Amino acid sequence: MLPDSQQNLSPQSTGRSIVRLLRWDKPEGRLILMIPALWAVFLAARGTPPAMLVGIIILGTLATSAAGCVINDLWDRDIDPQVQRTRSRPLASRALSVRVGLVVALVGFACAYGLAAYLNPLTFWLCVAAVPIIVLYPGAKRVFPVPQLVLSIAWGFAVLISWSAVSCSAMSAATGCLGRETWLLWGATVLWTLAFDTVYAIPDRDDDRRIGVNSSALFFGKFAPQAIAVFYTGTIVLLVKLGEVMQLHGAFWIALGVAAIAWGWQYYNLSRGGSPPSPALRLDVVVGFVLLAGMIAGV
Repeated sequence: MLPDSQQNLSPQSTGRSIVRLLRWDKPEGRLILMIPALWAVFLAARGTPPAMLVGIIILGTLATSAAGCVINDLWDRDIDPQVQRTRSRPLASRALSVRVGLVVALVGFACAYGLAAYLNPLTFWLCVAAVPIIVLYPGAKRVFPVPQLVLSIAWGFAVLISWSAVSCSAMSAATGCLGRETWLLWGATVLWTLAFDTVYAIPDRDDDRRIGVNSSALFFGKFAPQAIAVFYTGTIVLLVKLGEVMQLHGAFWIALGVAAIAWGWQYYNLSRGGSPPSPALRLDVVVGFVLLAGMIAGV
């Protein structure tokens, strides 16, 4: 027997619940994964990647992030009802069943697999290697004090996948096509993700502490704003080095200056006890696209 909330659901209400399950009603979370993938593909191609490849990467990030959201909600379906921000999610509220969630996740991964099959072998296997991290990330908050680091590594795969899709031929080795520039961008992406996801975790600290799950915001405690500042600063340092190595031009440096000002404001606001912007990811989405425009114009 299904719970009352799952009985007599119309196709329209089920469709709306699936849209919410995939977070398609909250575009910031979908765009935040797309951004480092686009950074990588445009930098690796010196500003002019094939249009079809860009399309594959955009669709691939949408499919992967959607599947990741469902996996996260399957892990947390008994935790989310205890958190104000997440209690209305479809699996937490039992608007959708676990079976539906599993089917939707499998469809998302199948779509990503189909898109990855068009890419070279190294890129395809990088896509495969990212899946266990995506699947296990939600469990990390139960056993690992800084689960955001696991998410950051997953985000870093977006750089490796996109860069290798441009630079790695079917016969080349990873050491021959993932160069210094790739790893600088990878490191910047990992630190950037640690920063914005720690910001995102701050409003949930009381609930996380009560439930007994970990987060970087809890781990760093009252020093969370300072940790965020360190992560943003590290991102800037690595992007500066990337700009030097790739000999990027003025537009990139202007965009990086804008990013530094925005991230500095973020730290200043948090250090004075302010709240993250709502939605919490909006600032970094805007900054990410400013940097993308600077990268494209500055190559």
